[in-house]
Amino acid sequence: MAGGRCPPAISTRQAQAAGDRMATLFLDILTTSSMLFIVAAGLMIILGVMKLINFAHGAFLTVGGYAAHVVTDAGFSPWLTIPAAAIVGFLLGVVVERLIVRPLYSRPLDAILATWGLGIVVAQVIVFIFGREVQFAASPISGTTDIFATTYSSWRLILVAVAVMIGGLLTALLYLTRFGLHARAVIMNENLARGLGIDSVRVRAMTFGLGAALACAAGALITPLLSVDPNMGLPWLVNSFMLVLVSGVAIPGLALASLFLGGAQVLVSTFVSPILGGITIVVLAAVILRIKPQGLSRG
Repeated sequence: MAGGRCPPAISTRQAQAAGDRMATLFLDILTTSSMLFIVAAGLMIILGVMKLINFAHGAFLTVGGYAAHVVTDAGFSPWLTIPAAAIVGFLLGVVVERLIVRPLYSRPLDAILATWGLGIVVAQVIVFIFGREVQFAASPISGTTDIFATTYSSWRLILVAVAVMIGGLLTALLYLTRFGLHARAVIMNENLARGLGIDSVRVRAMTFGLGAALACAAGALITPLLSVDPNMGLPWLVNSFMLVLVSGVAIPGLALASLFLGGAQVLVSTFVSPILGGITIVVLAAVILRIKPQGLSRG
């Protein structure tokens, strides 16, 4: 090796390996951010319209995971897990809003505590029915895809498209439909909206049902990448709550918060420690809210 130089073949392999690592890291950031956006979207909708922090969000996500397990365990197509979970979530959300949340509209703190208690009850019901054993659900798509000169999980890549679709559909729902018009009127001034003939009670019920449906669908979407257990929704609840606060309760803000905080989580987990990566979102969210209490999407 004249002049101490490495053979070109070794240099090429090292450069290719470094490129593969960078591509994988980029995809990890993108897909993790997409998963966070999908999970937090339902919580943001309920908080934005109803001014209610739904602490049962993690329980709804867990219900979605078990719905996916039941569907695939019964031999049905894994593609049916997502609509099945969404339907279960919507129906459950409408019932919860009518029986638990609606009587407490005039007592918002009690309503928040009620959703927290509901989450505990749902977890215990799941334990009673399914036990504490870890369950699994089949993935609609298995295997990997060649992208950016590397191979990557096909299902994680699909979740990126799903996140974009959810963001687009929610934006269209809020700004291009009558329901969205009524929901925005309730957000701005509920008393005035009622005076204009808008049924704010119905708007709240549909909003809570939609938020629960999104949470359950998110559980079904992430289940192929994870195991299912009665407490699977708890860490997602904490991260979703922080993301929604940082977002300023807006879809663009949630996308930005998911990308920034999710990316930071991946980087810390990769280069520092997975344990520290697990608390990255909470720590960074606290710092951001200290500096910018109104969130990223508000001036």
